[in-house]
Amino acid sequence: MTDNETLTRVFYDAVAEDYAEQFREDLVRPMERALLTGFAELVGTDGEVADLGCGPGRVTGHLAGLGLKVFGLDLSESMLAVARRENPGLRFERGSMLATGIPDGTLAGVVSRYSSIHTPVDQLPELFGEFHRVLRPGGHLFIAFQVGDVPRHYDEAWGRPVSIDFQRRRPEQIAALLEGAGFEMRSRTVRAAEEEEGESTPQAYLIARRP
Repeated sequence: MTDNETLTRVFYDAVAEDYAEQFREDLVRPMERALLTGFAELVGTDGEVADLGCGPGRVTGHLAGLGLKVFGLDLSESMLAVARRENPGLRFERGSMLATGIPDGTLAGVVSRYSSIHTPVDQLPELFGEFHRVLRPGGHLFIAFQVGDVPRHYDEAWGRPVSIDFQRRRPEQIAALLEGAGFEMRSRTVRAAEEEEGESTPQAYLIARRP
């Protein structure tokens, strides 16, 4: 586990219950639900999907409801405890996105919804290489992140002292890195920030395919 992953794990172990409660309704946005539905149709039901950096498992459960064979992986045991409690019957494992331990070319789909935002930019090629490695030819990747150039640092969250950076990216930057890792881009969507919901930045959703 890298030093950055250790900081990320410590942060989410500390705030898991508060995070899960605050973002309980974060899949109500129609555009994201529509994109996840499209992703599910691209993936199909004849292969397994990994929700990498699954957090409290909300997306994992949503994808299972769309008929996918899906499991979650996360660094934080506290987040995984929430995920298992709220999604009985689904599989959740502790592990690193940078070294998943998943055999080569075995997955039909990979989801990274806001889970790459703590990965330093110089480690993104390694991360996207791991996504490419575990996908089978024809497999699809769904990745979501906040749009921007300046990271946001938190020293406090839900009344607790923390230290964590939330990286913001440019869609064209991520698309170029994905193509460099061997992916072909299938979809690039950016929606405006929903300020009434507390968002301060646009949100990006990319779908890529391993040829």
